[in-house]
Amino acid sequence: MSMPFYVSPEQLMKDRADFARKGIARGRSVVTVQYGDGILFASENPSQALHKVSEIYDRIAFAAVGRYNEFENLRIAGVRLADMRGYAYDRRDVTGRGLANAYAQTLGTIFSSGGEKPYEVELFVAEIGDSAAQDQIFRLTYDGQVADEQGFAVMGGASDVVAGYIKERYVADSTLEDVVRLAVAALGHSADDDRVIDVDHLEVAILDRTRTQPRKFVRLSPARLTGLLGERGPSSPEEAMPEDTQPGPATHVGNPDDPRDPTDQTSGHVPPLEDPVTGEPTSRGGDDGEPPVAPPAPGSGGSPL
Repeated sequence: MSMPFYVSPEQLMKDRADFARKGIARGRSVVTVQYGDGILFASENPSQALHKVSEIYDRIAFAAVGRYNEFENLRIAGVRLADMRGYAYDRRDVTGRGLANAYAQTLGTIFSSGGEKPYEVELFVAEIGDSAAQDQIFRLTYDGQVADEQGFAVMGGASDVVAGYIKERYVADSTLEDVVRLAVAALGHSADDDRVIDVDHLEVAILDRTRTQPRKFVRLSPARLTGLLGERGPSSPEEAMPEDTQPGPATHVGNPDDPRDPTDQTSGHVPPLEDPVTGEPTSRGGDDGEPPVAPPAPGSGGSPL
């Protein structure tokens, strides 16, 4: 009977953590930013059907990065838990803290069990209160750890670069327009250069405390994003170059009405045609200005058809 290889618990947990972190880093970053009237979520997401930011309950939103099938299962479980708790007790009993604790228990159990691979996901659970001081943002990692974030937070992708960009420019109690521009600029920022993300490739949503409806979640459409972002730079270096400085074949621009211009193709002096037999110059037409007509071929029996 062969003996199985022994792996220490520390090494096993380290390998599972490295596996989960690599999967999360392959996803695009998700940014959450607090502003005066609520909380904003933004991510680069070309898909119009698969959302990374969603509503959980009246004042609670959910954002995730990583494997879509895994965090979608978690989102559905959170919606069911919130609905059941709100129906059995009261809608005020559904809180972001309670959902974050439930997610933490689920992720921690999956990570520590040896029967299945850990989830390659990180989550944001956010809840807005009646004032900015009562807003809560919880960040949950693949191993079930929970962190209470303040101001802003970033997860997935190049999170360190994006978070550093926001940290240098973030101002508390900003307007929606300011935080949208900051979040989108941070998503397009990288160590090498900055790029402009098309509004059709952005997924932006907010929890807006100024809404009179009980449900505070609002998904921003591309048309509204265009109005909030305003004028932005070109998305490629070629678009930034003026038309007369873009590389291309050199052309000479002359006066088309100048007979002395050698590039003139429409007017001016035109050399006479030459007779293909004798090589002598011929006129372009008769005295009446009609074009010359070739003589009939021998044996053709008359004028051309």
